[in-house]
Amino acid sequence: MILKLILGLLWFLVHLVISFFGSLSHLKNDLECYLISFKLLPKEAKNALKVKQLLRWFSTIGINYLILYDIEGVLKELIQPGIETSTDGNPINSLDVVADTKASCYRHGGMFMECLSSSDGKEAIAKAANLLYSTCCNSDNKSEIAFTEADMTHALKAVGTGGPEPDLLLVYGPGRFHLGFPAWRLRYTEIMYVGPLESMKYGTIID
Repeated sequence: MILKLILGLLWFLVHLVISFFGSLSHLKNDLECYLISFKLLPKEAKNALKVKQLLRWFSTIGINYLILYDIEGVLKELIQPGIETSTDGNPINSLDVVADTKASCYRHGGMFMECLSSSDGKEAIAKAANLLYSTCCNSDNKSEIAFTEADMTHALKAVGTGGPEPDLLLVYGPGRFHLGFPAWRLRYTEIMYVGPLESMKYGTIID
């Protein structure tokens, strides 16, 4: 009876220690993600080799269209300069993939990708709103103005910010931190929240 009690106590202590270190690790990862997202850890945020390795893994498992997102735009500075370009020196344009966007997308292996930040969503909304406003001002029927979702979708496509729905949205930053991402690009997309690049593993992608 005493032996069972001692073993139970030991098991409880071991479980408590493991849980404590697990929680500590998650807290550390979340903190690093916040710091990286807000450019307070530039060394980690600018580790282009690790990010490109991650992209190769996604290309290997068959992802066709991927969006990298962080709210501050760190990934734009980190990834885009080194992505494959066409023979004339210009990035491969997403017009080759979809006809409703004028923004450039980039090819990495057999996969197309975009780097977006919160500023992209704000700029797109502003352009679409200006287009709707000018259309309204030039319209003969100004008595009843009612913009629909279809009107907004058409305006977004017209200004070149419609874009396809990605197969995967890769969010770099704190967990569930996709605030500011263009909502019209986020209907049926799987979202993966990325922690520190040092802890990335291929197995977590294919699970």
